[in-house]
Amino acid sequence: MDYNAATVAEMVKRVLADLEKNGAGVSAAPKAVAPAAPASEGDIPVGISNRHIHLSKEDLETLFGAGYELTPIKDLSQPGQYACKETLTILGPSMRAIEGVRVLGPLRKESQVEISRTDSFTLKVKPPVRESGSLEGSAPIIIVGPCGIVSLKKGCIIANRHIHMHTDDAARFGVSDGDYVNIDVGCGTRRTRWFDVQIRVSPKFALEMHVDTDDANAVGIGNGARVTLVK
Repeated sequence: MDYNAATVAEMVKRVLADLEKNGAGVSAAPKAVAPAAPASEGDIPVGISNRHIHLSKEDLETLFGAGYELTPIKDLSQPGQYACKETLTILGPSMRAIEGVRVLGPLRKESQVEISRTDSFTLKVKPPVRESGSLEGSAPIIIVGPCGIVSLKKGCIIANRHIHMHTDDAARFGVSDGDYVNIDVGCGTRRTRWFDVQIRVSPKFALEMHVDTDDANAVGIGNGARVTLVK
């Protein structure tokens, strides 16, 4: 769906009215369940990625006001990445808003909204499964902030399953940046194998596999579970 100015204005007006009158927005994000028991096998720790937003400087100022700067509240597992105090509302053609979506820093060249497949059903958007930053042809989405509205013509994705690796870890596992591997999930309550997991290598990365809440809940794992790379 291509959002024109009139469509955006009408959607935002209706959604904000619903939020004010009925509390119609979705605010509580789905949480990954905890492992049934402490993981005792595997080489790679798992981090569960909830829905979140990356912003460009231009869009940050549209949403929060000129000269606004993000407020870091917690460092994330990847060096230089952090969760911010700021949260925003996202909405799509369904007219159902999802509130309280966390902004992550630092700023990027392009704004990006990462959601789960479950979220896409709520919003009635059709985001592709993509590597972060690969936004061409991705889904449109509207972001509502305290000072303005951003209507992205592209930028909404479902992040692919991927593993961040330091160069030393890549050498240890015998893989290279851009490789695809399979992963065995031997912990949790529903053991399984994930296929086509992308490897991302950088001297700035820390070893961790990232999956979204849908994947984590499907196999019954939480943050800190450990999985095994299958070659």
